[in-house]
Amino acid sequence: MKNSDFISSILIEWYESNKRDLPWRGISNPYKIWISEIILQQTRVAQGLEYYLRFIDRFPDVKSLAEADEQEVLRYWQGLGYYSRARNLHQTAKIIMHTNHGVFPQDYEAILRLKGIGEYTAAAIISFAWNMPYPVVDGNVFRFLSRFFAIDEPVDTGKGKKYFMTLAKELMDPSRAGLFNQAIMEFGALQCIPASPDCGICPLETYCLACANRSVAQYPVKQNKTKTKTLYLYYFHIRRDDFIYIRKRKEKGIWQNLFEFPLIESEAALDFEQLSQTALFKEWFEEGENYEFKERIQNRKHLLSHRELYASFYEVSVEKESEALRKFTKIRAEEIDRYPLHRLMELYVSGTAADSKKK
Repeated sequence: MKNSDFISSILIEWYESNKRDLPWRGISNPYKIWISEIILQQTRVAQGLEYYLRFIDRFPDVKSLAEADEQEVLRYWQGLGYYSRARNLHQTAKIIMHTNHGVFPQDYEAILRLKGIGEYTAAAIISFAWNMPYPVVDGNVFRFLSRFFAIDEPVDTGKGKKYFMTLAKELMDPSRAGLFNQAIMEFGALQCIPASPDCGICPLETYCLACANRSVAQYPVKQNKTKTKTLYLYYFHIRRDDFIYIRKRKEKGIWQNLFEFPLIESEAALDFEQLSQTALFKEWFEEGENYEFKERIQNRKHLLSHRELYASFYEVSVEKESEALRKFTKIRAEEIDRYPLHRLMELYVSGTAADSKKK
């Protein structure tokens, strides 16, 4: 038996005894596999499971997803974040309906050309659905391989990714490609975890070079650090009688096409006096009128992949609708749940609803 066969067999044997029971495992439906993989990007399994079940119940196949309105798709995605994933799912479903009569392509290169699908997701779909020998290399796999072989090649470079992709393929048993991919990812997720893994119960401890060198914490090696930009967001929950005002974000970004309150954005923290001197504030709240601003939330921290956000929410009632407010979408306050909201808005709305019930 080759060393690669030996390692593969141990991983698969461990997987059969330790795998989590998840609805997207043991199936060959490429659509459901695709949905699960996209949901699990940047999302923990425990959180993603509930969303997967709800999403599949509403959109059970390519056709139902393609024919849905984008706003409804985003609504079902609300709370998962990284909303470009949902938009890409929707657009890709339309493409599959238009070009392939709703049948998911069974060719790796064809899958890779679909919007929002990279090498990892394409390999997952084609290996899990049709057992084709394409290695799935995610963060869990990078971590396991770099530790097991004590590899100093950075995982966040093109050269490094190619190196680990080749290594994973060498370890793979082509006849059990899908099972191997599931096993090595699950091993990284449950056994070879990022911080303080329990190497004493690892079936591969004897052969792991990082464990032998007591250097497990040094792997994987990364070359580039993500630069984070800090932004301050000031939201205005504007009420007029039973109505409130919201806007649909048109700007490119992860929150595109989601709804929020009128917003003033700044790269520096602003106190209320500074905020009131901004052009947008003066446009929305005209001089000569009486406004009572109530700060509901101050500088709530919210982390995104490349952003550190500090959000403040002000509640204010107005007696008349100015020309500036007519530019927003006016809805009844109780209708807010019908609109797809990003995470910050969702937290605020659920918090104010809870406060109202206490009164």
